[in-house]
Amino acid sequence: MKEIKGINHIGLRVTDLDGARAFYSSLGFEFVEGPIGPEPVAIMEHPCGVNINFILNADSGIPNNILMDVPERHPGYTHIALDVSGIEAVEANLKRLEIAITEGPITLPNGGIMLFIRDQDRNVIEFHQSPS
Repeated sequence: MKEIKGINHIGLRVTDLDGARAFYSSLGFEFVEGPIGPEPVAIMEHPCGVNINFILNADSGIPNNILMDVPERHPGYTHIALDVSGIEAVEANLKRLEIAITEGPITLPNGGIMLFIRDQDRNVIEFHQSPS
């Protein structure tokens, strides 16, 4: 469809708004509003324009990310990938923030570099530096 212009937002189910706000604030996201609506939902946005809608109804008693941490491969979105201008700076900031890098940095055959972290609910976030 030619009418698609881009991604409007990412919907991310979380167990706790305060925990999600604290974690994503440390990555530079700013709180917009919420909880609102019947789900309910809260919204944070990064100054670069990436918008995340936190769906505030996750079961806190589930210890694993069903899409990433179990042997069965369930269908669904497995992670978000954020473009970054410098992976070394991202890595340094993550270490300063005491956020564990769960995989990487990995250099791809085309020269791109990626690394992965988990948020407070074990959702996967990729930081991706395109080849220069």
